[in-house]
Amino acid sequence: MKTEAERTALKRAPDAKAAGERHRNPILRFLGELPGLVIMALVLAILIKTFLFQAFYIPSASMEPTLHGCTGCSGDRVLVTKLPYYFGDPKRGDIIVFEDPDPAKRPDRGVIGGFTHWLFQAVGVQKPDNEDFIKRVIGLPGDTVWAKHGKVYVNDIAIAEPYLPKGDKTRDFQRTKVPKNSYFVLGDNRSNSDDSRFGLGFIPRDAIIGKAFFLVWPPSRWTGL
Repeated sequence: MKTEAERTALKRAPDAKAAGERHRNPILRFLGELPGLVIMALVLAILIKTFLFQAFYIPSASMEPTLHGCTGCSGDRVLVTKLPYYFGDPKRGDIIVFEDPDPAKRPDRGVIGGFTHWLFQAVGVQKPDNEDFIKRVIGLPGDTVWAKHGKVYVNDIAIAEPYLPKGDKTRDFQRTKVPKNSYFVLGDNRSNSDDSRFGLGFIPRDAIIGKAFFLVWPPSRWTGL
């Protein structure tokens, strides 16, 4: 018959063994949890960049001096939010990022290629498409926009444009009425911008990705937009 001391020892033995299992091989335990952590981080990054924020490179000088960029290099980088346009529409003066308004010019990567491309962009390992543009909203649906003697008019009222380069003037263009669910956009660098005046035309609402709201890179140029 076991004594009280022996019974106590038997009870403690499994407890000691369990404690040893818990504290044994912390590296192996971490490696076992690592795939789950990576998946959680990946899902979180995708959700944030799909529904909330995304960073975009400035590919050209069309938005100088507000945003710096050049062809073939990495210029400024801006944060773009998608939230405002879930609940409302773009406003005059917004700086927006949008896809090429001509669907025929957007690359056809197929189902698998398209998903892979979207995934790599979402996690930040691939630059946004060259088919993405960034411009400033000037005309809203139903507006009549035109330019004369260097001034831009919206519904026959000259608009103030303090963001234009000093001495730069907008070339004259004829009156044009913005269609329903579309927007008229211009680059701040009017003498070096392909925009709604030439080439791009009106920007459909469903081509707009989001609103640029913060210049995040380089740090020396941090500012709201």
